[in-house]
Parts: sequence; structure tokens; C-alpha cells
Amino acid sequence: MINPIVKTIEMPDGRTITLETGKLAKQADGSVMLRMGNTMLLATVCAAKDAVPGTDFMPLQVEYKEKYSAFGRFPGGFTKREGRASDYEILTCRLVDRALRPLFPDNFHAEVYVNIILFSADGVDMPDSLAGLAASAALAVSDIPFNGPISEVRVARIDGQFVINPTFEQLEKADMDLMVGATYENIMMVEGEMKEVSEQELLAALKAAHEAIKIQCKAQMELAEEVGSTVKREYCHEVNDEELRQAVHDACYAKAYAIASEGNRDKHARQDAFDAIREEFKAQFTEEELEEKAPLIDRYYHDVEKEAMRRCILDEGKRLDGRKTTEIRPIWCEVGYLPGPHGSAIFTRGETQSLSTVTLGTKLDEKIVDDVLNQDKERFLLHYNFPPFSTGEAKAQRGVGRREIGHGHLAWRALKGQIPEDYPYVVRVVSDILESNGSSSMATVCAGTLALMDAGVKIKKPVSGIAMGLIKNPGEEKYAVLSDILGDEDHLGDMDFKVTGTKDGITATQMDIKVDGLSYDILEKALLQAKEGREYILGKLTECIAEPRADLKPHAPRIETMTIPKEFIGAVIGPGGKIIQGMQEETGATITIEEVDNVGRIEIAGNNKQSIDDAIRLIKAIVAIPEVGEVYKGKVRSIMPYGAFVEFLPGKDGLLHISEIDWKRLETVEEAGIKEGDDIDVKLLEIDPKTGKFKLSHKVLIPKPEGYTERPERPRREKKSNNKD
Repeated sequence: MINPIVKTIEMPDGRTITLETGKLAKQADGSVMLRMGNTMLLATVCAAKDAVPGTDFMPLQVEYKEKYSAFGRFPGGFTKREGRASDYEILTCRLVDRALRPLFPDNFHAEVYVNIILFSADGVDMPDSLAGLAASAALAVSDIPFNGPISEVRVARIDGQFVINPTFEQLEKADMDLMVGATYENIMMVEGEMKEVSEQELLAALKAAHEAIKIQCKAQMELAEEVGSTVKREYCHEVNDEELRQAVHDACYAKAYAIASEGNRDKHARQDAFDAIREEFKAQFTEEELEEKAPLIDRYYHDVEKEAMRRCILDEGKRLDGRKTTEIRPIWCEVGYLPGPHGSAIFTRGETQSLSTVTLGTKLDEKIVDDVLNQDKERFLLHYNFPPFSTGEAKAQRGVGRREIGHGHLAWRALKGQIPEDYPYVVRVVSDILESNGSSSMATVCAGTLALMDAGVKIKKPVSGIAMGLIKNPGEEKYAVLSDILGDEDHLGDMDFKVTGTKDGITATQMDIKVDGLSYDILEKALLQAKEGREYILGKLTECIAEPRADLKPHAPRIETMTIPKEFIGAVIGPGGKIIQGMQEETGATITIEEVDNVGRIEIAGNNKQSIDDAIRLIKAIVAIPEVGEVYKGKVRSIMPYGAFVEFLPGKDGLLHISEIDWKRLETVEEAGIKEGDDIDVKLLEIDPKTGKFKLSHKVLIPKPEGYTERPERPRREKKSNNKD
């Protein structure tokens, strides 16, 4: 009998989380089964014993997978098995990766694989908020070197109160949705969306999340003690030459500092100057010596370049491109650049440029989401593309990567709340990054705002975004918060903090921290400095286009919406879709219908007003209730010896008896010149109360001939009685 080690965490609302190890996946370096209610996640971690020669980074791979069987569902598609990761799974991987990666030792370069699998769910608790805790717990019970533990929680504000790890149902009522990752001491990662909240409200949410995370970190420490995994494996993944390190520093630091303080705004020219210093140092060695020393020189020179950049900012307040810490790079914008899309815009900030387009579509263009726990449709889409040429790289462009999905999702969160809830169009924004040197995701938010307004989308408010950085050396009180960071300031700095918002508050944020000891005072300063930057950039956007265009572009589809009683939905669709398809063929409009809030919601889209008006007229005719005495324009559907059947309303046929066609006596219907397909005006004379059949007349709508007299009715014959009396 296996006796696993179990640790229980009490949630503020009475729910519990259990961490169980020693029962499953025991050949992994570490494995933990996490359970909350009926949601169960298995996290495993495996690390190679040695690093691949020449590796000088942290080769961490995080995978998150949801099994359809966890929710009692079959996968869609032909093969009926789980396939490539969904966007939701990729985004969850990124949340975990970003919190774990900074906490591995700098000199640990072995490949590490973290796998998190959802094996059970009931659709109540949200598994993505538990994935970080499960992954960290697996690392805690392993012998893999890791400066954790960490945990992640979702914090939502519902009715003014912060709720930790809300349920799916609770989250629908929230005006703030944040994922926060932290160690016991420091916040490491933040990502989320908000409905225009203040900087102080965001800080309050972070503090509430951190208090919950501290409890979860403490439970992992206790679990590691019980397992006996507090002693980590020994490793040697770097062979250093301290004499060479000092030689590189002595020969290169002053020169690198001079380049850093020059303030050259051209990224490539600046990098060429830095590279020349390194190559000059290498020139003193023979080719044979460089075979051994070149990788070390590259690593040590990277540290020199990093130190020079950071000291220049801290000591002189001067950044690599010469800006002050609060200064935003030059911005220029243009809308309507592309004639083909329904809206387009260019946003350029320094050496970062986004060309964004907007396409408007109908309900048929909705994105169908079929994740394990989420089956939905999305009417606002945002896609982000980052081709290699945007950074001057000579390499082929492959498929969409995790970074592109993550950056696009952040921009989507920033903008989606500004699309009106009842907007009839499906909207797709595509941001193609044509140049990049710092925060192309924030350029996407700005270009997306401009393109939406250029398309005539009635967004509630324009949104701008900015990326903030931080320079803070360990043990020093001095620090610098940087507005609108460069790529190098992100790579060599200590923080990447992206904030988007309207003039009235924050709509989305994403933060990655690479340094310990980040105080709430620094976070508050960064947020307030970001607010100033956001407002400045927002001013540049509204200078370009102040508000959405009054009308759509001429070639954009036109959409009208209408509602009908629920009981008429079937009549509009018709048997096998016959009626709705016929209306689309006749008018050229696209008609979609669905039940929403117990009524039928219809969207009619067309390229011209006439086709939409024709479709609306036909639909109104279907849902109209036939009234005795009303005159209708009908169409002859069939000819019979005793009359004609006329469709006087869509889907409603009535009998036009031969005696009701004309005032004169007709022997055949054909005598009146009526044939199938003819249009004819008819009056509804009667609705049979028993059968519901309709009696029509045409003759009452035409003048009665002079001298016309009604023929007397033939007397009825009395039936002969069989009674012999």
C-alpha cells in the first residue's frame, strides 16, 4: 500500500487545495497531484543531468495540456484525440513559464521540462489559476536547483471585494481579472484585464493576491521538508576563467560606457559599435586560442555591456538612445493608409512600427472556441504577427509562435472592453509588426485603436499602451524607472511592465520581474509614470483621428439587426433551411438567426441598402400575423382545376378559388391568364377556425363590370327520406 505525502491549503473562503506526492509518476524528478474540489492537475518536472555543451541560457520548456476526458467530453475533429495546444493552453504555459524562469540559478543550463495535465474538472474551479502552484510544488519536491517556491493565483474584484481563485460563475461578475505570480517575498509576474481601474486599485489587488500566495508558498516549503528534498543536486554547467573575465572588463568597460553614453538613436549603429569593442579584444588571440576562449569572451563581454548600460542610467540618467528616463520616443501616426481593408492605421514610435488592419464581418465569421472547459464564440479577434525582417534578421518566417499568441492576447484584452456589447459586426484586427525595438505589443494597442476608429467602429474610448522598465542593482537604494523601453533595456534591465488604458483608467497589464526585492513603492512609481506616458501617447492618437469615423467605408458590409418572437424562428428558417436560403438567394443579403434571451435575433448583412431592405421586408412578412381584410401581394405557386394556390406571405399559402379570380364566370383558371410564378394582389377573406386554411380573393380588388348581377344560388335538393312511414 502506497502512503503518499499530502499537504492541505485552506483558502480564505473555506475551500481547500491538496498537494499529493509519492503516489503518481514517481520516475519523474518531481511530481505532484493538485486537487481543488473536483479539479485535479498532475504536474511533473524532469531535468537533464548535464547541460548541452555551449548552452549559456536556461532551456526551460513548460507544457500545459487539458484532457477532454477530464470534463467527460470527446475531442472534436476527425481523429477524436487531443491535438496541438489551443491558444488557451499556450497562454497558460506562458503564465507558468514567466514566473518560474527567473528563479533558476544563472549558471544552471540543464534542460528542464515541466508538464502540467488537467485530468479532472467539473467546470466550477478554474484550472489555469492552479497550474503555477502545481508546477512549483513539483519542483519543490525534486532535487532540481530552484530559488522558489512560487505560486500563482487569480484575483478578481466582485462587488468591490477581492476574491482569490474565483469560480467561472463568479468571474463573469468581476470588473478586474488578474493572474499574479510571486515568491514568498516578491511579486514575479502579473497579467490581466480591468474595466478602467485606477493605479491604486491595481496595487490593492496585487497586495491581496500576494497575501494568498504567501500561504501557498509556505505549504510547499513544509511539503519539501516532509519529502526531504530541501537539498538540491550539485551541478557544474559553466567553466569560468576569472582572469579572462577581469581582462575583458578592464579592456572593454570604459569603451562600452562611452558608447552607452553617446545616445545614438540608431539601434543597429549602436550595436555595431558595441560589437566592434568585443572584436577588437578578440583580435589579440590566435584562431586556436579563440576556439576555447571565444564563448567565454562573448559571455563576459555581455556582462560588461549590461553593466555599462545600467551604470550610465543610474549615474547619469542617460539611456542608450540619449533619452531621459521619462521621455517617450518620437511618434507618428497615419490612418486610412490601405484602401482594401475596412480600416487601417500605421503607428510608429521610435524604431517600433505596427501596420494594423480592421475587417468587419457577419455572424458567420465568428470564431468558434471549443476548449475543454470553454465552448463559446468570439466576435472580437486580434492577431499579432512578428516577422523576422522587423528586427533585420535574415531567416525564414515560420508559423505563429507562443510569443505572438501571448502579445496578441494582451492587446486583445486591452481593446475588447471598448467594443460596444451590442455591436452587430464581428471585428478582426491584425497587427503586422514592420519594425521592432521595444514593446511591439503596445504599438499594436495604439495602431489597433487607430484602425478601429478609421473603420468607423464606435469604440467607447481610445486606448493607448506603454512599456515600462526598471534598473536596480542588488544592495543599492538608487533605481530608475524607464518609460517606453528599448529592446536592450528590456533584455538588460530588471522589469518589463506593460500598461494599457483609456483616459479614465487601466484596461490591461502585463509585468515580468527579473530582480528580487521589488517594493510596492517602486511599483506605484512605475504605474504613475506609466500613466503620464499613456496620456501623452493617447494625445498623439487623438491628434491623428479624434473619434471614430461617422460612417463605414463604402466597401464595408452593412448590417442591420432585428428581433422576432421565439416561436417564429422556425418559420424564418423553414424546413431544411429552405425559407432563409430562398430569401438570401432572392435579395443577395446574408441572413443569420439565433435564439438570444428567449427571442430570435436576426442579422442581415449586405453590400447595399436595397438588398438589406428587401430581406427585412420578407422577414417581416413571415412574422406578420395574417389579418382578414388585409390586401397582400402574392405569388402563384400552383394551378389546380378549382383555383390557384397563392403564397401571400412567406410560408403562408391560401386558396384563390376559381370563382374568386374574376367577376365573370371562368371554366378554367387558365382563362384568366394566370400561370405559376405570376404576382397577383389578393385579399384575405377568411381564416377557417378549424383548419387554419386561408381563403383569398382577387376579384374584390378589381372593378365590378357594369350591369353585373349576382347569379342566384341554386336551391339545395332535399334528401329523400328512407322512412317508409
